[in-house]
Amino acid sequence: MIRFILGVFGSIFSWLTLAAVMGALTLGAIFWMYSRDLPSHEQLANYQPPTISRIYSGEGRLMDEFAKERRLYTPPEQIPELVKHAFVSAEDKNFYVHKGYDMRGMLAAALEAARGGRLRGASTITQQVMKNFLLSSDRSAERKIKELILATRLEASLNKEQILGLYLNEIFLGQNSYGVTAAAQTYFNKTLDQLEPQEAAYLAALAQRPGNLHPVRQHEDAVNRRNYVLREMRENGYIDAATYEAAVAKPLLTVQNGDYPSFRSQLPDRDYFTDEIRRQLSRNFGEEEFFGGGLTIRATVDPQLQVVAAHALQKSLEDFDRGRGVWHENTLSIDPATIDNGTWEEALGGLRVARDITLDGQWYVAVVDQIGDQRMTLRIEGQPDPQPWEVPRNDIAWMQGSFHDNFKRGDVVHVRRMTSGDNGTGDFIRWSLRQVPEVQGGFMAMDVNTGRVIAMQGGFSYQNSVFNRATQATRQPGSSFKPFVYAAALDSGFTPASIVIDAPIEVEVGGTIWRPKNASNKFYGPTPLRTGIEQSRNLMTVRLAQEVGMETVATYAERFGVYDNLDPYLANALGSSETTLFRMVAAYAMFANGGERVEPTLVDRVQDRWGRTIYRHDQRICDTCNIEDLPPGESPTIVSNRERVIDAITAYQLTSMMQGVVQRGTAAGRVNLGVPTAGKTGTTNDSKDVWFVGFTSNVVAGCYIGYDRPRTMPGASGGGTCAPVFQRFMTEAVKKYGGGKFKIPPGGRFIKIDRYSGARLPDDATGDYVVAEYFRAGEEPIFGVMFDGGFAMGSNLPLFLPGEVESGTQVTTSTGDVVVVPDRADTGSVAAGGLY
Repeated sequence: MIRFILGVFGSIFSWLTLAAVMGALTLGAIFWMYSRDLPSHEQLANYQPPTISRIYSGEGRLMDEFAKERRLYTPPEQIPELVKHAFVSAEDKNFYVHKGYDMRGMLAAALEAARGGRLRGASTITQQVMKNFLLSSDRSAERKIKELILATRLEASLNKEQILGLYLNEIFLGQNSYGVTAAAQTYFNKTLDQLEPQEAAYLAALAQRPGNLHPVRQHEDAVNRRNYVLREMRENGYIDAATYEAAVAKPLLTVQNGDYPSFRSQLPDRDYFTDEIRRQLSRNFGEEEFFGGGLTIRATVDPQLQVVAAHALQKSLEDFDRGRGVWHENTLSIDPATIDNGTWEEALGGLRVARDITLDGQWYVAVVDQIGDQRMTLRIEGQPDPQPWEVPRNDIAWMQGSFHDNFKRGDVVHVRRMTSGDNGTGDFIRWSLRQVPEVQGGFMAMDVNTGRVIAMQGGFSYQNSVFNRATQATRQPGSSFKPFVYAAALDSGFTPASIVIDAPIEVEVGGTIWRPKNASNKFYGPTPLRTGIEQSRNLMTVRLAQEVGMETVATYAERFGVYDNLDPYLANALGSSETTLFRMVAAYAMFANGGERVEPTLVDRVQDRWGRTIYRHDQRICDTCNIEDLPPGESPTIVSNRERVIDAITAYQLTSMMQGVVQRGTAAGRVNLGVPTAGKTGTTNDSKDVWFVGFTSNVVAGCYIGYDRPRTMPGASGGGTCAPVFQRFMTEAVKKYGGGKFKIPPGGRFIKIDRYSGARLPDDATGDYVVAEYFRAGEEPIFGVMFDGGFAMGSNLPLFLPGEVESGTQVTTSTGDVVVVPDRADTGSVAAGGLY
């Protein structure tokens, strides 16, 4: 009997042993099978997570940041122990003792599930690292087995601190925050070493439920889970009882609840400048590198002048818009019931409306409340002082109609304080209604020698429209293109005193006849080149282009970078082919710097995440920059290695001629900076696009204004609408950067010329008709030779005769003749019915 019993037990033992062996073999086979073709864990030793790229101003101030995953990498050794302990307590209390997997935790989780309890995960931090980096997040036995294998391998190759560092930098913690450093900034606007125990515990609580523990919307759950983590920290010996009691008693204070200012609120509003950097660097480096490479970008922007540029453009846009006398902004509204129940401000906060406008003071978003005959009351976002919030009838005297005609309750509007001083300073007068203009524009300014863009404004408001009209809008430059025609002519043997016929032209194009005209609809006969550009004569420009050849003009335009490929049609001599303000300003810089190529840039330097410089704009050679001590009075010697685009004398001659545009031409009376200034206006057909591009000896700036869907702008012109933008900006730029005489290149001499007739004058001649033109050495003015471009001039033309003073200024030439310089020859447009 005993033998039988022992035999039974022996059989059972044998079967159990065999089962255990078979189970072990099966388990081993499973692990062997899944261990094949696993991703390599060794790459984690060189962990380079996607991190935020940041843009800094020249003074080192943070301007903007870009990221798809908002992450700030922190080396493991720099993460405070408090943060590490909070996450270990919340996620894996045996982290420091297990070998990658926690068998006790797995058994406890299985036992709890078998008892009908909550199904909870038993993954260690090491396993979570494997899942986050190398595996998918699907819930399957296969993934779990692979996770265990990889976790064991990782524990053998990295130490605990390295593994924890991977976890804490990679984990998603809600609000587009990846890693503990970004999360601390997002929720508390603090660095890791500034966190208190209850704050570190809340971040650790987010690890399991980042989308369901919002500090405001799920406040109670968030506090309970935070307190659970604090309790675990106490039980694990990471904090004492007193610290625990104090932390649990504290409220959950966060950025989301308004307890702390957000990090983003401390940055400047995103604007056209930083967004253009994003666009250009994403193209140059690739979007993945820009948004995740942790780049440090030093921008060329001058922050103070960027504000000046924005206000200068906004002022002209608003003036033109209000001059139309039409209120057009009521495209947004909220339910009037929200005004009655007190939720109007929340309703306003949910609308996408411009809040970045500071022209003449901050523009506030408001909602129309009560509308009367003599006043209209408002509710203003942020509830600023002073009250009452109401607009009197005289504030809308500029617009057609009454309050009742233009507004209804619930309409969303902009308002600003009208004060006795500039930019919102001085005594308060009243609240004033404002609207974002329909007309738009762009402005850009840059250093003529380095190409550093110091200011760029791509529209009235970036938050209203992100489309950058300085770089993305292609428009006809009109007469602002003419200097490139004249550059080709001057390099082809013409001089500023050369005579070109100003008379009607007929050109057959595609079976139709094109008859370009001057803006004044008048003809002026034989005229010097200087007058042609000063008064923006279309007929002279077309004849000149025909004389030198449109193929030559097109080559010059392409050499300057105005176009990549310009069709050699005569109409293009008058700026009918579209380009961007960005290209035009860069091209004019080459006139200002003496004819050398300069590439515009918004970025001085780009460094990678390790601080290595991967891009530097300035490629000039400085032989003495590395010398520690220079003799007193000496400065480093910088050698320019730039390509020459045009002859230096040609560049100076054009600059001198464009100074005449400012002094007595189409921009006269609009630009007066107190330093030598040159420029050119431009206005296209029916005043659909207006331009002004100008420069001093060191700064070039340009303005474009027009509708996004081109249409006529009554009364607009390059000189009257855009030149004031240039004037306002450059007044401040000159205060900061100065300005001097334009550099006279060697190899030439000055000869005095009658600027009306082109005749040579004695060296001692004086008067307003006298101009000193710069001629190349050996070159003499030839009086009596006229160029007509192959187009004959009729003998009975109704030329602009002496004594005809319909509109213009009478002047007396050196020969005693009286001629009239017309005021209307300033738009540089071609009459309707042309090719464009």
